[in-house]
Amino acid sequence: MIRWFQEVPWSKYATRISTSVVYAITAAVAVNFFYDSGDIYSSGVTGIAQIISKLSEKIIGVNVPLSIVLLLLNVPLFILGWFKISPKFTIYTGMTVGFTSLFMQIMPSQVLSTDPTINAIFGGVLMGAASGYILKSNSSSGGLDFITISIRRKTGKTIGSLSIIFNSFIMIVAGILFGWQSALYSALAIFISGKVTDAVYTKQKKIQVMIITSKADDVIHAIHKKLRRGITIISEVEGAFHHDQKKVLITVVTRYELPMLKQIMHESDPKSFVSISDNVQILGRFYEEDL
Repeated sequence: MIRWFQEVPWSKYATRISTSVVYAITAAVAVNFFYDSGDIYSSGVTGIAQIISKLSEKIIGVNVPLSIVLLLLNVPLFILGWFKISPKFTIYTGMTVGFTSLFMQIMPSQVLSTDPTINAIFGGVLMGAASGYILKSNSSSGGLDFITISIRRKTGKTIGSLSIIFNSFIMIVAGILFGWQSALYSALAIFISGKVTDAVYTKQKKIQVMIITSKADDVIHAIHKKLRRGITIISEVEGAFHHDQKKVLITVVTRYELPMLKQIMHESDPKSFVSISDNVQILGRFYEEDL
């Protein structure tokens, strides 16, 4: 671990910390300003922590702060992340969870609206945007992210859809304990949060790219140099208008990599024809950056 800290550039380390702080503040605002006001429960371990925190006063007569419950629930999941994903990813996530617990504790609750629909929508958008942003930065908010990332690597399912599946039981528990109105608004918030996460976390969205070019070697060299992606070559194709000889290159990249691919094509062959098919499903090996 000491060697890892020595190898990390301090600029990159500072970026990671700032990313964790941004997530923590956004998540704290979602919970303290919207979820608390609407009696709405968040997705994942945060939602479970909310339920436990609220029940603690009824069961033992002492209100255990949400921040403490959140930290305690994440401990066994840190162990899972350390061995199943990566130690580096787990350390970064630990920072995020620590900052989130801190801001949830020190940030006072505010009632911006008493309308549960408004609270569910705005809280879900904020929480989903924060989750997508932190995942896009190769970290996570902790909790169920460790489980959903592990499953996504094996099944290819998106983070948001997996979160909706896992969090269904939070809606049921909230309904049984606190009333079905609370459960329904929590379901709305969880659904919105999952969809916003998918919209922001573009690294999981795969697109197929077909390139028709007369400078195949230059394009292949540039893609291999800047993107770690395989390419299938179809040789000796003929244009119907000028009957000139070209090659067709087929590759799959993530939506996150699309701007880089556009830059590559502009530099290597600006006259090429590029066709993009969105949201393709992949069977087989597809390289994903280590977390």
